[in-house]
Amino acid sequence: MQRLRRTLLKAIGAAAPLMLAAGAGLLRTGNALAAVWNKTGFEAKAAADALKSLGVAGAQPSKDITLAAPDIAENGAQVPITVTSKIPNTQSISIVIDKNPFPLSSTFDFVNGAEGYVSTKLKMGQTSNVIAVVKADGKFFTVTKEVKVTIGGCGG
Repeated sequence: MQRLRRTLLKAIGAAAPLMLAAGAGLLRTGNALAAVWNKTGFEAKAAADALKSLGVAGAQPSKDITLAAPDIAENGAQVPITVTSKIPNTQSISIVIDKNPFPLSSTFDFVNGAEGYVSTKLKMGQTSNVIAVVKADGKFFTVTKEVKVTIGGCGG
């Protein structure tokens, strides 16, 4: 019983400073994330507009980017996609699905020399090109792969 009491007191003691900081408004993660969120990009209805919102202009195809996705996705509700960038100083990886209702599906930012690797599952409404956009040292690089969808995942 004594051990349980000590464990409970330690947990309360460790959580108290965080609760006080949150209550005082010192922890504001929502505001920090909102400042970085690309609202116009995620609300874009065309792939060209989504790419424009990312600042992509004159992106070059690159063999240093690997886009792994199935040739045929039997269920568009869960299409596994993996992007690996071997370009030095990769800053971000974005995934654009050309024919989705909202083409910009995700953007991942990397800092302090993190490995440029992303693995996710995305929805695809129909057969479409999947475009991976890598930003490295302020330049943009792309790779594209067509994924055929037999059963759409976006209401189709």
